Amino acid sequence: MRLRKRGSKINRKRNKWVPIVVLLLIGTAVAYFQKPDGHLPRHDSDKIIEAAFLGQRNNVQVRGQGTVIRVLTDDLRGSRHQRFLVQLKSGQTLLISHNIDLAPRIPELKVGDPVQFYGAYEYNPKGGVIHWTHHDPKGRHPGGWIKHKGVTYQ
Repeated sequence: MRLRKRGSKINRKRNKWVPIVVLLLIGTAVAYFQKPDGHLPRHDSDKIIEAAFLGQRNNVQVRGQGTVIRVLTDDLRGSRHQRFLVQLKSGQTLLISHNIDLAPRIPELKVGDPVQFYGAYEYNPKGGVIHWTHHDPKGRHPGGWIKHKGVTYQ
């Protein structure tokens, strides 16, 4: 049996395929674990929000995603807020109260639209409220955001 040197043509050809195989495996894993609606499986954010609800906690900074189930009228008392309800994968519902005096309004928001959010959770008996979905002009609070159709509103 004849042994080939380490730097032979055969070994170099095999090494060219390694990165391609690795990329294919990563792509297959992402496609396998991703749900058909384009979202990753339920993650810890739903559990954190559920724990905040069960513990009746306030001012908990959370990140999450859900589906719009109802678009409400704007709250025009004091600071103006765009309001809508989302349902998480866990089934919990949240009111999103997005300050449109400090952040752009989300145009064409409709029932069934997926949204992602980052803001402060406040307890209420109906599931909770997410607010601070905007930057803080005074820089004292973490800036939040809402993502809708690939655009970030903050």
